[in-house]
Amino acid sequence: MLRDLKAGEISDDEAIKRLERSSDWVWTAMDPKSKLLVVVDVGSRTLAMAQRVMHQVTQVLAPDCVPLFLTDGLKDYATALLAHFGQWMQPQRRQDKGPMPKPRWMPLPELRYAQVIKSYRRRRLVGVTHRVVFGTRLAIEQVLAACGWTINTVFVERLNLDIRQRVAAIGRRVNTLCQGEAGLRDQLALFQVYHNFVLPHASLRQALTKPIPTNGMGLAKLRRLCTPAMAAGLTDHVWSLKEVLFYRVPPWPQAQTV
Repeated sequence: MLRDLKAGEISDDEAIKRLERSSDWVWTAMDPKSKLLVVVDVGSRTLAMAQRVMHQVTQVLAPDCVPLFLTDGLKDYATALLAHFGQWMQPQRRQDKGPMPKPRWMPLPELRYAQVIKSYRRRRLVGVTHRVVFGTRLAIEQVLAACGWTINTVFVERLNLDIRQRVAAIGRRVNTLCQGEAGLRDQLALFQVYHNFVLPHASLRQALTKPIPTNGMGLAKLRRLCTPAMAAGLTDHVWSLKEVLFYRVPPWPQAQTV
């Protein structure tokens, strides 16, 4: 950018605009049980972006699957969820006479959604509250209790830390810049594959049916490493980075023309 400024290709105002803090956010969606990073995208915190991320989530869900959602306090999430997990319902007539009430778009009965709202004062966390948007608190707590969890966003917060540690362009106080939004998307796409297929997670280790002896006098292996893709049933082994880079992606199906 400094080279372009000196060459006169960009103005001073354009250079200052590029140096300002970016308004783009990294949007993520993950399955906390398998730790699978389902969606990673870049954009501002707007309703249109929330709709796009939610559309990507629905594309990878099983048919008729309505998962439990936990997010931060952004109000646009509720609108995006309602748009993708809603249905038209006919309200009952309150009076014997008069016109029938108009159909209303309502959330599916099985939709469960809660928000974790954090309050800050002078950049320090001073309070955390939970807001149930769709469903009941009891129903949400019962789903989470089956896995030993409570209403929180700790899993995605840990994921955000991993992204900052492994994607240099969005690390805090670094001198590594990203050449535009497209370059950041490429880095995040590579991280998504690395996180899902290459990086084993300690919490996902699987017990072996038969211990595997090690070389020397070491203890036998009782557990095997497991990645999110293995936990989700997408693969049966830990991939190497070389295997990822040399993997030949099948061509995307093209629309048939008549």
